[in-house]
Amino acid sequence: MPKVAVYNVAGEEVSEITLSEDIFGVEVNEHVLYEVVKNQLANKRQGTQSAKTRAEVRGGGRKPWRQKGTGRARHGSIRSPLWVGGGVTFAPKPRDYSYKLPKKVRRLAMKSALTSKVNNNELIVLDELVLDTPKTKEIVNMLNNLKVEKKVLIVLDETNENVVKSARNIPGVETTSVNTLNVYDILKYDNFIITKAAVEKVEEVYA
Repeated sequence: MPKVAVYNVAGEEVSEITLSEDIFGVEVNEHVLYEVVKNQLANKRQGTQSAKTRAEVRGGGRKPWRQKGTGRARHGSIRSPLWVGGGVTFAPKPRDYSYKLPKKVRRLAMKSALTSKVNNNELIVLDELVLDTPKTKEIVNMLNNLKVEKKVLIVLDETNENVVKSARNIPGVETTSVNTLNVYDILKYDNFIITKAAVEKVEEVYA
């Protein structure tokens, strides 16, 4: 079973935690990760794009010039896709891009993403992260103490408004809770900071 150190906000190692082999020690399935990320991005699409076909563009009812004898190419409408101001060939229309993936695939992708963070030494476990009031400086100091410089995702066991407000105006820092944790965010950020309580909740949810 993978073992990782547990740190406090001062960056000091205070203990060690044994992670679940079934969640943080599985074989990473890259194809499943690809499928789930593609699914998440597709589900985020608004699908509101729209353009007019030649049938919907106003005007162009009259043939611009006679068929033969002018020396020019034949045309039947000034709203042809060949003309400036004409319609669009295969114009995009509003549509729903979302689709569903099997639950087993989504769970395997989550386990693969979490395992990849352990394998790449990008997972940092905090003993706790509690703020009495919103204070950005506290989060900045914590990241400096943990020597985290790149993009980081902070995972809590449940939403903490003080932590969210303290971290939201720091570039490259995002907070989330176990309930809203997703594969795309795990892979998107270079570092993965998770509280000890959140680890226990993840192991409970994905057991």
